[in-house]
Amino acid sequence: MPRYLSLIQIDESTAPAEGPSPELMRRMGELIDEMTKAGVMLETDGLTPSAQGKRVLWSGGELTVTDGPFTESKEVVGGYAILQCRDLDEALEWTKRFLKTHEEHWTVTCEVREIAGA
Repeated sequence: MPRYLSLIQIDESTAPAEGPSPELMRRMGELIDEMTKAGVMLETDGLTPSAQGKRVLWSGGELTVTDGPFTESKEVVGGYAILQCRDLDEALEWTKRFLKTHEEHWTVTCEVREIAGA
């Protein structure tokens, strides 16, 4: 069965400074439990803010390391999920349900792609 990577991108400028609300975490936890029991969720986790990260660029035969936050990026990867689904349509349905757990003030985008060779 194919595996899919869902890259969870958030707009750090609109995300609450205190992070997700307890209600959001409850809804998300319930959905993750459902997905795990259905055999769909293989792995998921959130990432620390971009201010705590570094970016490494290879260009023109040279490496450059940049400290976060990455001000030139409106959206940054805030987490990921690895799903095992029958097809892309099923992966998209689970991803839509995940996005709907968020309150309206969040701006969240998920990029869903099949893992090559899976």
